[in-house]
Amino acid sequence: MDSTANPVTWFEIPVRDLQRAKAFYEQVFDASLDLLEVGGVRMAWFPRPENAVGTSGGLIEAPGREPSKLGTVVFFNVRNIDAALATVEKNGGTVVLPKSGGGEDGSIAQFEDPEGNVVALYSDES
Repeated sequence: MDSTANPVTWFEIPVRDLQRAKAFYEQVFDASLDLLEVGGVRMAWFPRPENAVGTSGGLIEAPGREPSKLGTVVFFNVRNIDAALATVEKNGGTVVLPKSGGGEDGSIAQFEDPEGNVVALYSDES
């Protein structure tokens, strides 16, 4: 492993209904996800500008991949957690952990998407 690079290459969030999940995440993050199909596996990728810091990933609809509240939680960086949580609820998601933290360490929150995954938000806002 390259010690100068982030070891996370990408992430995949399992979904049952790719179109529904794509629409939900596009609303929550005000972004357009690109559709991709490889070998019968359908995906929708979050945008990642060239030379951007961090990693990217997407939604995956594939046999054997099931949404879950258990296991790894992906944290998305947002400008305003309160606004993002309002959009989550408006689009069929449920707040699991309201905004907490604050101060110099930033704030976090968690929600359950309409597919059944728990996803987190982070903001350096107080």
